[in-house]
Amino acid sequence: MNRNGCALLLTVLAASLLAACNNEGEQAKAENKGETAAAQQSAMNVLAAHQGVNQAPVPLKMERVGPHDVRIEMTAQITDIEIDKGKMYKAWTFNGQAPGPLVVVHEGDTIHFTLKNMDPAIPHSMDFHAVHAAPSKDFIDVMPNKSGTFTYPANKPGVFMYHCGTKPVLQHIANGMHGVIIVKPKNGYPTDKEVDREYVLIQNEWYKYNDMSDFQNGVPSYVVFSAKALKLGDPNTNGDTFTLKEKPLLAKVGEKIRLYVNNVGPNEVSSFHVVGTVFDDVYLDGNPNNHLQGMQTVMLPASGGAVVEFTVTRPGTYPIVTHQFNHAQKGAVAMLKVTETGEDDGAETSGH
Repeated sequence: MNRNGCALLLTVLAASLLAACNNEGEQAKAENKGETAAAQQSAMNVLAAHQGVNQAPVPLKMERVGPHDVRIEMTAQITDIEIDKGKMYKAWTFNGQAPGPLVVVHEGDTIHFTLKNMDPAIPHSMDFHAVHAAPSKDFIDVMPNKSGTFTYPANKPGVFMYHCGTKPVLQHIANGMHGVIIVKPKNGYPTDKEVDREYVLIQNEWYKYNDMSDFQNGVPSYVVFSAKALKLGDPNTNGDTFTLKEKPLLAKVGEKIRLYVNNVGPNEVSSFHVVGTVFDDVYLDGNPNNHLQGMQTVMLPASGGAVVEFTVTRPGTYPIVTHQFNHAQKGAVAMLKVTETGEDDGAETSGH
């Protein structure tokens, strides 16, 4: 090749490299611009009255005041929740948790319920799926900086959802105002004597922050599990993509495990499954009359609950998932670590 040809070739190569670099630079700028726009849009969706508000969680107050009477006080508040590593959500919450704190009563109890509203701008309310009530009277809005007290019976056993019932209900649930109330059956479950260990798990979804269009028409950005404490010392987490992977639930080889499960949605169905085992016993909605056996997967509609029981026969890590794996990929995986002692052996968890 002559000198002019070489010069021409070098010029073409240089131009190509420059164009490629420019394209990469433009693509990076576009991506950064998109991320900035998304962050700005998220900031715009935070109500002016909630800007800078991050209220410390107020503990749930629950006291048995008679053989069949329970007094419960919950607080509506605005609290920042980490839903993915480094991803904060200015959640509308009950007691600074999303999902909210676990409530446990017994079949036949009367609930004397007080809701305090610390939200500086928005009314909130409580809809307990576990009770018989007149919604227009018993689930009414409590205005900012006010409180309301309501009384109703819990006559059916089960694993029920609770949520804010203020319009638009979807906005309040999707922003974090959801949780679970367990009504324990007065005669227990037929398998009570067989169960060695029990946990509470909740599945929920997160969408673009306070974006009603996404709540209604979009797909969830994250689908997650949380654990709620049945007793002092049990794991109690918010709905995020990472905690129940990094800090797995624990069990001992040979134990029969009971999970109280609820899918609080607000929109999607859960196909609840534990990898590596078969459910010995299942009580749909947590009612002992709804007894099934030998199930691989339990379908939980939005707000649906269940009690599932299974036996772990070998040491190792058992992933807990929704078998709708597009949602598992978005975070809906928890780990159950099974060891010979029932204690954490420090080994890394793996799978799904």
